[in-house]
Amino acid sequence: MKNAALSLLLLGLLLPGTVAADERDRPDAQTASGWVKYEKNPVLGGSLGTCFDVAVLREAGKYRMWFSWRPKQSIARTESDDGLTWSEPVIALGPNARSGWEEDVNRPIVLKQGDTYHMWYTGQAKGKSWIGYATSADGKTWKRQSDKPVLSPEQAWEKRSVMCPHVLYDEKDKLFRMWYSAGEQFEPNAIGNATSPDGLRWTRHDKNPVFRPDPKATWEKDRVTGCQVVRQGDWYVMFYIGFRDQHTAQIGLARSRDGVTNWQRHAANPIIRLGPGQWDAHSCYKPFALFDGKRWLLW
Repeated sequence: MKNAALSLLLLGLLLPGTVAADERDRPDAQTASGWVKYEKNPVLGGSLGTCFDVAVLREAGKYRMWFSWRPKQSIARTESDDGLTWSEPVIALGPNARSGWEEDVNRPIVLKQGDTYHMWYTGQAKGKSWIGYATSADGKTWKRQSDKPVLSPEQAWEKRSVMCPHVLYDEKDKLFRMWYSAGEQFEPNAIGNATSPDGLRWTRHDKNPVFRPDPKATWEKDRVTGCQVVRQGDWYVMFYIGFRDQHTAQIGLARSRDGVTNWQRHAANPIIRLGPGQWDAHSCYKPFALFDGKRWLLW
């Protein structure tokens, strides 16, 4: 029976367990043998200041990362051969105070569709958050596709903020599918869903929010946010962060057949828990998982 190794990076890293190939469409296949944190975590931060909420692509034998760089109020890019040692960051998309909604830009998701890189990101100003959209031919130089946000807080549950977008492209329906967080500005309360034919015009799901905190689960009873969704077989598998209070976050896992309804949480949640060390003792924040052909990695 063929096995696949699992690893986990958290702007740090977790190391291998194994899972049978025919079990990979189960959410517990991500954790059946456990995630092991890389002993030299964190892998990014330190003298760079706060680095968080990443998106990663595997291209031409390299890992390409876009991340929120708090000291610069910008989205930066960096590259790595092994997912551990990263090049000096370069700003990919900076703030645009003149827009009125992008005094700070952060929390990107990047995907490549055809020859174009697409980025959706969070813009913040005046105690509110919005979602913007930019494209690039090379992943380095980005052009905003609108002076205005492509998604703004409008519904009651969204309060003052829509943020933390995650987007997949649905080849069958020829649509972009977005999962986003909404509610309070700094730590949103729940997760919604929207679709778009072009990345600019979005239609919200009529059942939003589609993923709420479980009041019976102490670790996530306060709020859920910051998700990533991946396709595995017939399932949409969601990695997300849950808060037991406003300051304490851990990482959970859930799955759904349609990515919107009937989410099944993993029985062993949270799958990534607080560590004994200083760097992750209080919170494990927004995850990004990637299967590199041999193992799962998660920053």
